[in-house]
Amino acid sequence: MENDIIIQKLNRIEKFIFGLKEILNVEELSDYTGFTRSYIYKLVHTSQIPYSKPGGKVLFFERKKIDLWLLQNSSKSSSEIEAEALLHVQSKK
Repeated sequence: MENDIIIQKLNRIEKFIFGLKEILNVEELSDYTGFTRSYIYKLVHTSQIPYSKPGGKVLFFERKKIDLWLLQNSSKSSSEIEAEALLHVQSKK
């Protein structure tokens, strides 16, 4: 039981460290995003995710670009929509 707790804490630390790295490989990106490696390769194959492939061999991913990519097409919360509507109505007066 105690070993499981230690392993969980180490996994959290490892994920935190990946978050600090600027450049990730496929395995690190999988740990960072929770996507399977096969899904990452599919995203690369269909050019849906930003990546680099220097020398045409190994895949690398810039963490900042991945973060932006992950957050694209975000949905606004109800409170954000209401605040925008209120601002819009006030600006029309």
